[in-house]
Amino acid sequence: MNALKKTPFYDLYSAYAESRCIDFGGWELPVQFTGIVREHEAVRGQAGLFDVSHMGEFMVNGSGSEAFLQKMTTNDVSKLADGGAQYTLLLYPNGGVVDDLLVYRLGEERYMLVVNASNIDKDFQWLQEHLTAEFSGVSLSNISDETLLLALQGPLAEAILSKVTAAPIAELKPFHFIENAEVCGVNVLLSRTGYTGEDGFELYAPPDTAAALWTGLLEAGAPHGLTPAGLGARDTLRFEAKLPLYGQELSADITPLEAGVQFFVKLDKEDFIGRDVLVKQKADGLPRRLVGLEMIDRGIPRSHYPVYGDGVKIGEVTTGTQSPTLKRNLGLALLDAAYSEIGTEVNVEIRGKQLKAVVVKAPFYKKSQGVKPQ
Repeated sequence: MNALKKTPFYDLYSAYAESRCIDFGGWELPVQFTGIVREHEAVRGQAGLFDVSHMGEFMVNGSGSEAFLQKMTTNDVSKLADGGAQYTLLLYPNGGVVDDLLVYRLGEERYMLVVNASNIDKDFQWLQEHLTAEFSGVSLSNISDETLLLALQGPLAEAILSKVTAAPIAELKPFHFIENAEVCGVNVLLSRTGYTGEDGFELYAPPDTAAALWTGLLEAGAPHGLTPAGLGARDTLRFEAKLPLYGQELSADITPLEAGVQFFVKLDKEDFIGRDVLVKQKADGLPRRLVGLEMIDRGIPRSHYPVYGDGVKIGEVTTGTQSPTLKRNLGLALLDAAYSEIGTEVNVEIRGKQLKAVVVKAPFYKKSQGVKPQ
């Protein structure tokens, strides 16, 4: 049995008596530091600091890099200027999702991709397989082991970060970044992105800077209520904001249109892998849709619980929990399109019993001053 991988911050977890780590895709990562609900509420009200160094980073360089990424991804890379980032997806030819990721444009023909930890090897192999003679000027490198990643998220994130950097973060728009910013005396790539439904920043830096960044940010944020936060809160936060998780809302068997992320699929750009299938699916009408569910009967919907309508199975829950913010039993579910209208009553099978639920609007939570990614 292979030993679990550890991030550069692992030795710092022990300072928290209530911290608890789990095996997450081969990584030993904290599910909580002081409690999932407490950490969730801190991010909604003040700020939280997440170690997400398990994520993968690839560099794409050289002549033809933009054209290569245009072929491989669903969003329109040509719309990016230097210092811009976008959310996008890699697709199989059948329209299913290889992974969802971020693309950062560092310069002309110079990009960084940020991919999910469980998909690093698969994604890298997929990209390499498509570096055909047409893209002979493109080089691809995996810099995941050379890169740590911290996410500072919450309404007070800007106020906290401004105490430890002179970078013009107040002027930094969402889904933009500064490649060389000094934070806590460390040179980082600083982006205004996140995965919580709140304002926030992500910091990319060499692994040997972990202690300086972690300690410096937590000290600066202490008067503002900043707390370290684990995977548990990261999941409940992204769920409330209807941000998809690969392996649940997205997979090789679910298209981005079915998952409700069609905004990031530019069918009017030049051809990309999987495009023909999505064009046809859009023209024919979606067979399934990702919807919000709220339980009417008492019970919590969990991932993979079957959902029924008119006595037949019509789909399953992808993610569900009791929302820490709203205190309601909520779920996301991929259902037959005929049952996707808001107000439709369905049944969720929980521990062998079919319990009533209703289709509701999602996302369940939006911050008051929302930002929309490009």
